[in-house]
Amino acid sequence: MKQKLFILLLLPLFSLAQDKYPKDYFRNPLNIPIVLSGTFGELRSNHFHSGLDIKTQGKEGLKVVAVADGYVSRIKVQQYGYGKAIYVTHPNGYTSVYGHLSKFNPEIEAYVKSIQYKKENYETGNLFPKKNKFVLKKGELLAYSGDTGGSGGPHLHFEIRNTKSENVINPLFFGLQVDDTKSPTIQSLQVYPLNEGSRINQQNNSFKIAVKNIGKGKYTANRIFASGRIGFGINVFDRLNKALNKNGIYSLEMLVNGKRHYYHDVETFSFSESKYLNLLIDYAYYKKYRSRIQKTFKVKNNKLSIYQDLVDKGEINIENGLNYTIKIIARDFKGNTSAVTIPVIGKKINAIFKKQKDTTIYKITADKFHKFTNKNVTVAFPKNSFYDDIYLDFKVENNIAKIHDKTVPLDKSFTLTFDVSKYTKAQKEKLYIANVENQKYPRYTNTRKKDSTFYTTTKTLGKYSLISDNQKPKVNILYFKNNQWISKFNTLKVKISDVGSGIKNWHATIDGKWVLMQFNHKRRILTYNFDDNKLIGSKHNFRIIVSDNVGNTTERSATFFKKQTN
Repeated sequence: MKQKLFILLLLPLFSLAQDKYPKDYFRNPLNIPIVLSGTFGELRSNHFHSGLDIKTQGKEGLKVVAVADGYVSRIKVQQYGYGKAIYVTHPNGYTSVYGHLSKFNPEIEAYVKSIQYKKENYETGNLFPKKNKFVLKKGELLAYSGDTGGSGGPHLHFEIRNTKSENVINPLFFGLQVDDTKSPTIQSLQVYPLNEGSRINQQNNSFKIAVKNIGKGKYTANRIFASGRIGFGINVFDRLNKALNKNGIYSLEMLVNGKRHYYHDVETFSFSESKYLNLLIDYAYYKKYRSRIQKTFKVKNNKLSIYQDLVDKGEINIENGLNYTIKIIARDFKGNTSAVTIPVIGKKINAIFKKQKDTTIYKITADKFHKFTNKNVTVAFPKNSFYDDIYLDFKVENNIAKIHDKTVPLDKSFTLTFDVSKYTKAQKEKLYIANVENQKYPRYTNTRKKDSTFYTTTKTLGKYSLISDNQKPKVNILYFKNNQWISKFNTLKVKISDVGSGIKNWHATIDGKWVLMQFNHKRRILTYNFDDNKLIGSKHNFRIIVSDNVGNTTERSATFFKKQTN
C-alpha cells in the first residue's frame, strides 16, 4: 500500500514533464509500429544514449519520413558515429535527427553525392543547406533506413533536440507510442562504504548483495549490518513488448525509511554532460565485468543535471542501534516499476577486511598539471584530467608502458609520448602506438610522429606500447574476374582488411576518374554503385589503392566490360 501511495505521489511530477511537450505535433518517423531496441538515456560507453533506436524488422531500405513540417538544416556522412544522418528543423522550436541511414531521398542524395565527388571523399563533414533548399511536409520521404556508421545492425536512430540549446529530449514525451507492460528486471545490488570509518558486514570494501525476485516487480535483499556512511548501486534493465533487448530504465529512486533520499530520471540532458555517466556508474566494476551498476548517490565532481531531491547526496548515515529499510525503485517510461527492499541494521563492528592504501612516487593532485617520465616514456596530464587526487601507477617494463589502470575514468585526454631516437628511419615508418590491454589484439591509437618522438592523446588509462606493422592490407575484388562482362551488376564490391595498424583510407577510380565507395566496416566491404556515373563505352578499368595507418599500401586493378549506360 505504501509503495502504491509513493508511486501516486510521483505521478504529478511525471505529468508536469509530460505537459511541457506537444503530443500531436510529431508523427512516427517510420510507416510501421515503433518497436525499440534502444531507449533514451540508456547507459552506453562513456555517454547516455541520446535517442530511440527503432527496429526496422531486420531490414534496410524502409522509408523514413519527416515527423513534422520543417527544413533540412544539417546533413552529415561519416564512417562511424551516426553514419549517414540528417537533421530537420521544425518551426515549433525542435529539431529531429535521423541516423544510420542507407541513403537520402533522391534530391538530397544527389546533393550529397555531388559534394562527395567534388571532395573525392566519402565523409562530408557537416553540411548546412540553405533553409529553402530542402523544405519538407509532415510525412514526406526523407531517407531510407540502414546500418551505416557505428550501428550494430539495421535500425533507425531517432532524436528530438531543443533547436536553441541542442539539448536532447526523450522522444516518447512527444506522444510517440510504444507497447510496454513489463516491469524492469533487477539483477543485483552493490553496497559501498563511503569513508574509512564505514563498516558493512565487518568490511570496509564494496561488495555485491544477492537479491530475490518474489514476483510482481518486488524483490528482497539479504539483511546487512553497517555503520557510518554507506551507499548503494543497482544493476537493472528493462524490456519492452515485442523485443528481447535489454534496455535502460527511465528513473531511479531510493527511499530510506519511507522518505525519498535519491532520485534521477532521463527526461533530457546536454551532450556536454553525457561524459559524467562514468561517475553515475561504478566505472571500475564496469571495466572489469562489462556490467553497469548505477549508484544511488552522487559523487564529487559529478555535474549531471538529471538529479532531483537528493538528501545528503544520496549517502546514508547508519547509526549504531537503529534499523533502516532501504527501498530502491526502478521505473520505465510507461510507469512499470520494480522495487527491491534492503534491511539494514546499525551495528558498529571493527573491520576485518580493509582497503589497502595505494602509494607511488607519482602523486597526482587533480587540479594541477602533471608531467612524468619513466625510461623512454612521458605522460602529461592537464589539470582536472582526474576527478580525484590519486597516486599514479606508472611503470615501463618489457617495452610496455603501464599508465595506471583502465578502471579509473578521466575527464580530459592526456598525452603519451615515446622516445624513438634509437630506431632507424625505416623502422620508425612502420611503428605506431597501440593500446595493448589485450596483447593478442593491439589497438591502434592516433599516432603523431616527430623526428625523435611519437605521441598520442587519449582518455583511456592502461597499457601502451610501440608496435611495428610490416603487413600490407588485404584487398580482394569480389564477384568478377579480370576481363569479365558484368552488364547485370548494379554495384562493384571490394573486400578489404588489415591485421596490423588498421585501414586508414582507400582511393578508387574507374577509367582514371575517382568513384565513391561506401565502406561497411562490419563486413569489411567497399561498395560502388554504378548509378553514380554514366559509363561511356563498354571496356573499363577499375583501380583501387588501400593504405593502412603506417603507410603500407596494396593496389588492385581489373578490366571489366559493361554495356554503356543511358
